[in-house]
Amino acid sequence: MEDDEEAQLSAASPLREPLLRRSAPNNTSQVAIVGAKLCPIESLDYEIIENDFFKPEWDWRSQGKFEMFQYISMKWTLCFLVGLFAGLVGFFNNLAVENIAGYKFVITSNMMLARSFGRAFGVFAVSNFALTLFSSLITDFISPTAAGSGIPEVKAYLNGVDAPGIFSFRTLLVKIIGNIAAVSSSLYVGKAGPMVHTGACIAALLGQGGSKKYGLTWRWLRFFKNDKDRRDLVTCGSASGISAAFRSPVGGVLFALEEMASWWRSALLWRTFFTTAVVAIVLRALIDVCKSGKCGLFGKGGLIMFDVTSEDSAYHISDVPVVLILGVIGGILGSFYNFVLDKVLRLYNLINEKGRAHKIILACSISIFTSCLLFGLPWFASCRPCPPDASEACPTIGRSGNYKKYQCPPGHYNDLASLFFNTNDDAIKNLFSKNTDDEFHHFSILLFFITSYFLGILSYGIVAPVGLFVPVIVAGASYGRYVGILLGSHTSLNHGLFAVLGSASLLGGSMRMTVSLCVILLELTNNLLLLPLIMLVLLLSKTVADTFNGNIYDIIMKRKGFPYLEAHEEPYMRQLTVSDVVRGPLQFFNGIEKVCDIVHVLQTTGHNGFPVIDEAVSDAPVLFGLVLRSHLIVLLRKKAFLHTPVATGIRAFRHFSADDFAKRGSGKSQRIEDIEISEEEMEMFMDLHPFANTSPYTVVETMSLAKALKLFRETGLRHLLVVPKTSCRSPVVGILTRHDFMPEHILGLHPSLKKSKWKRLRFRVPEFLKLFKAFQISSGGVLV
Repeated sequence: MEDDEEAQLSAASPLREPLLRRSAPNNTSQVAIVGAKLCPIESLDYEIIENDFFKPEWDWRSQGKFEMFQYISMKWTLCFLVGLFAGLVGFFNNLAVENIAGYKFVITSNMMLARSFGRAFGVFAVSNFALTLFSSLITDFISPTAAGSGIPEVKAYLNGVDAPGIFSFRTLLVKIIGNIAAVSSSLYVGKAGPMVHTGACIAALLGQGGSKKYGLTWRWLRFFKNDKDRRDLVTCGSASGISAAFRSPVGGVLFALEEMASWWRSALLWRTFFTTAVVAIVLRALIDVCKSGKCGLFGKGGLIMFDVTSEDSAYHISDVPVVLILGVIGGILGSFYNFVLDKVLRLYNLINEKGRAHKIILACSISIFTSCLLFGLPWFASCRPCPPDASEACPTIGRSGNYKKYQCPPGHYNDLASLFFNTNDDAIKNLFSKNTDDEFHHFSILLFFITSYFLGILSYGIVAPVGLFVPVIVAGASYGRYVGILLGSHTSLNHGLFAVLGSASLLGGSMRMTVSLCVILLELTNNLLLLPLIMLVLLLSKTVADTFNGNIYDIIMKRKGFPYLEAHEEPYMRQLTVSDVVRGPLQFFNGIEKVCDIVHVLQTTGHNGFPVIDEAVSDAPVLFGLVLRSHLIVLLRKKAFLHTPVATGIRAFRHFSADDFAKRGSGKSQRIEDIEISEEEMEMFMDLHPFANTSPYTVVETMSLAKALKLFRETGLRHLLVVPKTSCRSPVVGILTRHDFMPEHILGLHPSLKKSKWKRLRFRVPEFLKLFKAFQISSGGVLV
């Protein structure tokens, strides 16, 4: 059942269609693409319920100091466990990827040394194909919600959108195993985004208040059977995921603050910081173990142990123009990256909706295409002699290193193979490394940039747990290197520093984050001297890219159909009042209602909140409160019926406990169709007074929609009642829910606003290309 269509409409306007859904629009519930199918979605309940039953019974924090101590202790304990498990999973992911991919490259390299090039390609392509096929199969058959990076889903959840199945135990397992297989298959995908989803899954499972299925029913676990505490814990989990992926504890906190969380406060900052600190300690302890050689091929690779230290990163004021050029071009490339990825995802959706076979074939086709490029393109690069002062063995035999021998004669190396024939982590390390200005030819770097840029786009939409962070870093690093080669004679910056700044510019242009990306890159490179340059590049690239489109995760959320509430209101919302978007007729209940009427309303509507109105207490009807669908179902299931329509008062509490009304975790919610009620019971009554929220948030019907949105989002509401301006009417005009604030819904009701002058300044890529083409024609086809 959907919640955010609950604008209490019987004839709602057509909703936006996620991606390229071409069937008739759903007018009764809002749906989104979750995993591989359309699913109804609900909002989360953050509002504190105040009534005769819940206030003394549910508000256990008012019962005494011991309960408060238990609650605070459990919060910090769960944060510790989230950090511990996220650190272990992050280490395990890197350990598995480095060893699986490492042995694949070692075997292939040995065949190359034996001049068995055909067999080497066969082993390389088949192993990549098998890993991709395995990842796609387990994702599609076990947990389709694990596909993609998971960041859009987690971000929507932290905004108040409860998409089904995104935090289940099956999703967690598939996310871990599927991502290991996908990254090991040499696809241009990353593990940072899936680690964010993994950390959020761990947090959600730990914080769901126990489980009757597995016998976890301890009394103190009930403290967390509410959406508000789960939201805070999931925020800590998302921060721990980034921290585990990049070994960046401070960057993880800032990432959760800047990109993920919609609600933030100082207490949450402390717990998030504690969680990421636990991750950093766990990773450091495990890395020290691996340095003794007990982790197979793992020990030097992987971003979690990535230190590119340069004590002499000198730069001057004369280098600033070059940095500005990097930022501007990075912003343009980042916005174009988002534009192309959006089109590719639309195309992939047309393929995926044809069935499982098409999704698997698409993923395997991308794998074969990638293997052919990675193995074949290095043959176009010329062999280069090994530098006499090389800091490592040249040529490199085996998995990693800057000097891959590939098909070259002794004493020479293939610079393009050093980038293609490596894991993405090792390719980044090679590009970021200092004192390597002469190791890569400009043609090799350009070819690598073009390939990695478009392979990252093509690889993201397949049915597998894959991320965007690392592919963007790889493409940005190669772009920065290429600019460094072109402008090397005009600046004192080394090419490794250009690679770092190039990654920052493309990340800023695509993901539109500044503070968190800046700190993540500083913690990755272990070089605080780069702070001013990285800040400048990120600010400039984000500013330039914002003129074209939104950040990549917002684009994906929109395509999936998640009703995400932005922090800012659209300008045209200031011209509308809440009464302009509320429609009737309104579904409500009397304080004492007949059972058959309640059952009928629950069966025939998808609404999740209903006003409770008393008509006999005064001359005019009075708004008593708001009752939730989930609470009504509990009352029906417990048979809280009356033979006569009289108020029960405190007697209504005898058959209930706080656990009866607690929010369930990842299990299935109760449905009205599962409750059996006899014909005799249908004629009985229910007293809703003790269970209705007597203090729901209300706004007057003349309030501007922009002002109501600010209240709705910042308070974290699910329902906002609209009351009339005058007292001679019904006490409730309607209910505002998340759906009513969606631009698509508003513009559907008021099409004239589409041509309103109140629009944000933003250039569209197609329009920009048309202007560019017109300029080229007017100048005779020659750009001057």
